[in-house]
Amino acid sequence: MPQVFRSLSQLLIGWVLCLVFLMPAAAAQAFNNPELLPQPPTPVVDLGKSLTSTQEQSLTRQIEQFEADTGWKLRVLTQFDRTPGSAVKQYWGLDDKSILLVADGRGGNILNFSVGEAAYQYLPRTFWIELQTRFGNQFYVREYGEDQAIIQALSAVETCLRQQGCRFVPGLPREQWLLTLVTSILGGLILGFTAQPRQPGQWVAWQWALVFSPLWGILFIAFGIGPVVSRTTDLLPLVRNVAGFTLGTLLAYFLPLIRFTPEN
Repeated sequence: MPQVFRSLSQLLIGWVLCLVFLMPAAAAQAFNNPELLPQPPTPVVDLGKSLTSTQEQSLTRQIEQFEADTGWKLRVLTQFDRTPGSAVKQYWGLDDKSILLVADGRGGNILNFSVGEAAYQYLPRTFWIELQTRFGNQFYVREYGEDQAIIQALSAVETCLRQQGCRFVPGLPREQWLLTLVTSILGGLILGFTAQPRQPGQWVAWQWALVFSPLWGILFIAFGIGPVVSRTTDLLPLVRNVAGFTLGTLLAYFLPLIRFTPEN
C-alpha cells in the first residue's frame, strides 16, 4: 500500500508540474500569437480561409481606399483553429477610429466586431447587434457563404460611415419585409373591425376607430412603415404595405356587413 500511495503522489505531482509550466505557455499561445500575422501588415488576415484570393485582394484594396478617403480603419480577421488573439491590436494599431470584423466559424454566429469608441457616435450599439444577426446567422451563411457574410457586413459599415451614420443597417431582408407586411395587414383588420357602424344610419364608427388608434397605429406605422422607410428608399415594399393595410381594413369592414338572403 505505501508503494501505491507513493506512486499516486508522484503521478499527482507530475500533473501539477505539467499544469504549472504548460498552461501559461498554452494560454499565451492561444491568446497572443503574433507569429500567425503576415508581414508586412495587411488589412485582411484570412486564417480561416473564408475568402478566395481574388476576394481577399479586392477587399484589401477597398479597405485601403476607404481609409484614405475617410480616415476610418477597417480590418478583417478570419480564424478557425488558429487565432492571433490580442496580438492584432498592436499589429494593426487599433484605436478609437478602428473597426475590427472577426469571422469565426466555430460559433453559432460567425461575426463579431471590436468597435472603437468614436464609431458609436455614428453607429449605435443596436446597429452592431442588427448587423451581426442579419449577416452572421447560420441561415444566411448556409445560403450565401461566409465570404458574403463578411463582404456584405463590411459594405454596410462603409455605407453608413460615408453618410455620417445610421441608426439601422441599410437594406430590407425579405423575411423582415414579410413581417412588416403582416403587421400592416393586422393593423388594417383592427381598424376595419372597430370602424364598423354600430348604430342605424351610421357609416363609420369613428369614435371606436379613434379609441383603438394606438393599437392599429402602432402595428401599421411603427411596425409596418417605420422599418421600411428607415432601411430602404425602395418604394415597392412601402406601396405593398400600404395596400395590405388598406385591403385588411376593407375586408374587416365589409365582410360582416354581407348578408345572405335565405331562399324561400
